[in-house]
Amino acid sequence: MSDITVIILTKNEEKNIEACVNSAQQIAKRIIVVDSGSTDKTVELAEKNGAETVYHEWVGHARQFNWALDNCNIDTQWVFRLDADERISKELAKEILQKLSSEESLGVNGYEMRWRMYFMGKQLKHGGNNKTYIVRLFRFGKARVEDKSMDERFVVEGKIERLNSSFIHYDYKTLDDWLIKHINYSRLELQLYNGDYSDNTIEKDTTQKQKRGLYYKLPRYLRARLYYWYRYYIQLGFLDGEAGKIFIYLQAYWYRFIVDAKIYEQLEGKEKK
Repeated sequence: MSDITVIILTKNEEKNIEACVNSAQQIAKRIIVVDSGSTDKTVELAEKNGAETVYHEWVGHARQFNWALDNCNIDTQWVFRLDADERISKELAKEILQKLSSEESLGVNGYEMRWRMYFMGKQLKHGGNNKTYIVRLFRFGKARVEDKSMDERFVVEGKIERLNSSFIHYDYKTLDDWLIKHINYSRLELQLYNGDYSDNTIEKDTTQKQKRGLYYKLPRYLRARLYYWYRYYIQLGFLDGEAGKIFIYLQAYWYRFIVDAKIYEQLEGKEKK
């Protein structure tokens, strides 16, 4: 067994937590679930499947995870971040165990990997869903999560290598849950667009408007349409069938459109004052 602690952040994840923890068992010496006040069976199921659980009030993804690094008495060389709606695939587990048991890992402080996205039970192989590499495995004490409210990433001190295998994003929750989550994301997106840092989980380096670059220079609503066409046609999202179309449609015409509608609502409110 490798010397890895797997950390999972949760709130009301009873539909996902068992599969998540069981997949982590493949590589973990220790599994820590940091729960922020679940009212369902998340904590019970996590403990039943061999995880330790601790409570910490929600302070945003980045700060919540960094709190876990600082307060959970981690005594392993390595840490893996796993979300409740994610799984460590058998191929990834095997590759991790091989890498960390070899001399190649001695000069490495982080490993980045891709994910395999599933939506409505179907794997999405196109539409730009599987291209990005992200760090999930790192040497303890050599990485922190950026203090950001969205799109947060690990900053690793030292060398990073890539793994060939992927972890799996597979959410057992309903489409209603997806929609509610993205309504919350739209609120954060608007705050970042405005450079509003009143929420202490918001990063203070730049606004989302600046970071999105060309996207927010395009006309409202048209940019959502272009975003859809780019992912669905240019990035071949149509090859993923109906599930792929629904996913990209919701990402663009629904989520991105909501953000634009909130920008309009905000501008109208200012004009009436």
